[in-house]
Amino acid sequence: MKKLASIFFLLFFISCGVTVNYDYDKSTDFTKYKSYSYFANMNTGLSELDTKRFFNELDDAMALKGFTLAEDSEFIINIESTIYQETQSSSSVGVGVGSGGGGVSVGIPIGQSSISRQIKFDFVDAETNQLFWQAISSEADVLTDNPEQREEKFKNVVAKVLEGFPPKK
Repeated sequence: MKKLASIFFLLFFISCGVTVNYDYDKSTDFTKYKSYSYFANMNTGLSELDTKRFFNELDDAMALKGFTLAEDSEFIINIESTIYQETQSSSSVGVGVGSGGGGVSVGIPIGQSSISRQIKFDFVDAETNQLFWQAISSEADVLTDNPEQREEKFKNVVAKVLEGFPPKK
């Protein structure tokens, strides 16, 4: 029974985590990129405090991968975040009343909706201004009042996204 509970918990944890989709230009030589900067006047879609938390986590993770933040860089990062509401379950319970040839039916939705976030990472060559790598992360249940929990969520998103950069051939 303990094994079954452990498997259920693991599946639940995985299903509620961060998912990432990657795309990149296969002709790109990723070894030429050593430094990065951010687009000026970027609108991240995050609050000012969350933007600061997010970029702190991203800068730390990029440094661990050997990249340096520099004004005159080889590539530029653009970040766009979108929050949306999705229904967790499309199930419903139907209640019907009828007699003879007609009736009335009402569907009552089961499940709660959750607030999810999608963050798009665009890496653009600074010289050619061409997009060469992109990742789009998705995560559920993003509204949390606790700053430590927000930092941890951003750390998880950044770590998961940067698993795919640079791409392994």
